[in-house]
Order: sequence, then C-alpha cells, then structure tokens
Amino acid sequence: MTMRSTLFAAAALSVAVPALAQDAGQINVICSVQAEWCNMIQTVFAKTTGVKVNMSLKGSGEALAQLIAEKANPKTDVWFGGTGDPHLQAAELGLSLEYKSASLPQLHAWAQQQAQQSGYKTVGIYSGPLGFGYNTELIAKKKLPIPKSWSDLLNPAYKGEIQVANPASSGTAYTMVATLVQLMGEDKAFDYMKALHKNIGQYTRSGTGPIKAVARGETTVSISFVHDGPGEAMQGFPVATITPAEGTGAEIGSMSIIKGARNLDNAKKFYEWALTAQAQQFGAASRQFQLPSNKSTPVDPRVPDFKKIKFINYDYAKYGASTERKRLISKWEKDVNSLPR
Repeated sequence: MTMRSTLFAAAALSVAVPALAQDAGQINVICSVQAEWCNMIQTVFAKTTGVKVNMSLKGSGEALAQLIAEKANPKTDVWFGGTGDPHLQAAELGLSLEYKSASLPQLHAWAQQQAQQSGYKTVGIYSGPLGFGYNTELIAKKKLPIPKSWSDLLNPAYKGEIQVANPASSGTAYTMVATLVQLMGEDKAFDYMKALHKNIGQYTRSGTGPIKAVARGETTVSISFVHDGPGEAMQGFPVATITPAEGTGAEIGSMSIIKGARNLDNAKKFYEWALTAQAQQFGAASRQFQLPSNKSTPVDPRVPDFKKIKFINYDYAKYGASTERKRLISKWEKDVNSLPR
C-alpha cells in the first residue's frame, strides 16, 4: 500500500465514523520514528478519533532526557517509537505508567517480553536489526570493499568514510555500543571502538542521520538500523544495506504512556490504536521497514528477513537499565570520543 492510498483509506474510514464531538480533546506525543511516519499517525489518528495530536519529533536519547526533566510536571502523554532501551530506563525511573493492553496476545513474543520486563510500563511495537548502510556509487568510485563484518570497518581505507550517531543522544548508537560489548566482551569492544574512531568522519546527533548522509553521498558507510535503507533507495538514492557476519543486535522499538499524563484517556486510546494491525501498516506505508509487533500486520517484502540474519542474544533487561546505559555512555565519551581522529 502506498502512502497516498493509505491516507486515502484512512480518510475514507474517518468519513465512516459518526460526527465527532468538538471536545474529543487532545494528546501530546513524543514521536521517535522518522518524520513521515510520525506525520501519518498524527493525521490518521486525529481524523479517525477527532482527538487533536500535538506531536514533537525527538530521537530516543533526547526523548528520555526530556521526560526526566519534566518528571515533576509531565507535559507528554505518550512516547511512540525509538529504541527500547531508553523506554525500559523510563520504566525503571518511574516515568511511565503501568498499562496492560488487551492486545498483548496478538503481539510477537519479543514485544510481549518487552512489556513483561518493564512491569507493563512499555510495549514493543516493531523490531529492526543493526547493520551497515553504504553508498553503492561511492564504494565503486573510491574502489572500496563492501563492509561485511564489524572487523571490516577497521580497514584504514575507510578513514573518514564512516558515520555513526553519538550514543549520548541516539538510541541507535547506544544499541551499537551494547551490541559490541555483548558480542566481544567489554574490554575488546572498547578497544574496537577506539580503533573504529579513527575511521569515523562524524558522530551525528540522530540515529537516522548517518544513513541519510550515505544516501546523499556525504559519507560512504553508516552504522544504522538496516530497515532505514529501503526507504532511501525507494527515493532513488544509491543505498544498500548489510548485517555483520559476526552477529548483530536488534532494537525493539517501543511505546510508553507517561506517568502523570494530562490526557490519560486519550493516551490509552492512542496506545490501543497503535497496537492494531491496521495502524502498524503505516510504518511500511511511510517507507519504514521494521518488523511490526502485531502478528496480523502484513509484512512488506522490503522488511529485513530475520531468518537470514545472525543475531546475538541481546540482553534487553541488562542494557536497558539506566545505570548500565549511563556507565557505558560515560565510558564511551571518556575512552573513545575524547580521542583525536
């Protein structure tokens, strides 16, 4: 389904809904997926329910920081999307509300596990593997090899050719740090990241920044979630993706209702709607190709085939804990980001 036909169907559905009361209220949402998806759910939910959606777009690291800052006086009702680790930290810090959806049995086991681990203060809405994006034209022009493993990225030929986000502001980059620590052991992982640092041209603020830079020819290689690649390719950019041979981690994109939400009834309504198979189709319709958590959602053929990817046994509970995240990010800042390049 194209974005246009999805919005048309949504508009048709909204016509079928009885005349909505003018005072259906509003909801304040932090959205941590890409802008097109955020805009689509904002439009469709408002049309089908009459609820005004005030939406702000923030990476998951920034979203968590905002929720911590607002704890005494929350201004957010729902946090939609972004890597699951910060959602687990929000649950641990008492920032999100326990809410057990009746839809849980309709979700994949990994989404239900995310809910259980958090004491039902968050839930998985999609999953996507970490890997590499690369610009096929630049790779050919510069006669560089296609990176197929973590170790390949240390090739001196890639000096200044790789972008990854900063783990302090990006859940994507924190997933990379946690993946490498689990894959290699902490000491070897940090030795690896120090060596990789020499090849990094830029640490971006947002996790999607590097693959967008790859698409536009501003860098050759990115460390990104591979589901962000097909959307860039659909726009005509020379982007391809690959997952590392040694193994990789995956995000469980999550959703949380904020404790102290001012529009709690609408927050619950949005939460239930976002778990439906119909609402979860808007990811692919907006060119985002994560695996949806509702088992009934049609899976777009451009979604990465999880059966063909070597995954580590990612410990979401341990690496989703605020103390562990804070410790690893602090160590990365001190031991890696401070080094000259």
